[in-house]
Amino acid sequence: MPLDKIRRQTVAAISEYDLIKSNDKVMVAVSGGKDSAVMLVLLDAIRKRAPYPFTLHPVLLDQKQPGFDVAAFASWVKDHGYELEVLEEDTYSIVLNKTEEGKSYCGLCSRLRRGILYNHAAKMGFHKIALGHHRDDLNTTLMMNLFFNGRIASMPPKLLSDDGRNMVIRPLVYVQEEDIKKVAMALKVPVIPCNLCGSNGNMQRSRVKKLLKDLEGEHPFMNASLLKAQQNIRASQLLDKNHWAFSKLEELSDDERAIGVEDMTLNSL
Repeated sequence: MPLDKIRRQTVAAISEYDLIKSNDKVMVAVSGGKDSAVMLVLLDAIRKRAPYPFTLHPVLLDQKQPGFDVAAFASWVKDHGYELEVLEEDTYSIVLNKTEEGKSYCGLCSRLRRGILYNHAAKMGFHKIALGHHRDDLNTTLMMNLFFNGRIASMPPKLLSDDGRNMVIRPLVYVQEEDIKKVAMALKVPVIPCNLCGSNGNMQRSRVKKLLKDLEGEHPFMNASLLKAQQNIRASQLLDKNHWAFSKLEELSDDERAIGVEDMTLNSL
């Protein structure tokens, strides 16, 4: 079981991106799925060995989807030493009413879910909100934005919300989904299925995810390379004038040319 491997990867992400500080109150946003459940177990193991104190507070949002039963999952969380706080908000009906026929439910559903969790975190004074997005989620989002949204963007490991009230962290950014699946099976996570997502699906995301999986079958290190690319941005080799001062390149001094333009930021130019 790759539990030790993904724990090391999670520790590395926390350290490299300064995700959790001393005395942080971390709201662990669990969905009833495998990713966030495994994240809770990992963060608890890390907390017990950490050189500084922090606390974990698992919170689950019950959006009143038919068949969404939290009992088994809450019991599993309790077996791991935590009381699960369950928020109840009927966003299910809103999503069904507001989403046009043939469109994906995921966009509106995630916005409503995010708003409720953000408000709760601010109300309770949590310093961080931990989300269970993993390496494959980051890579899929990167390619979705490239293919369909005309931008180079993914999911950052640490993000300040637009209103400045919440700090979102993603401790699993280095962890691959296959390893999470193996650990979830070993831990016997009682996954709560999302019937809303399964009822119409996000076809674009599903197709991109399948494409990446198929390509990785031919090129085993491809997903690792995609993640590395997100840490290795070359602004001078793209077309964004807001991030690279093309008009000022002629003004570089001989010393600046010797350094190499890859080390020059927009402000320094």
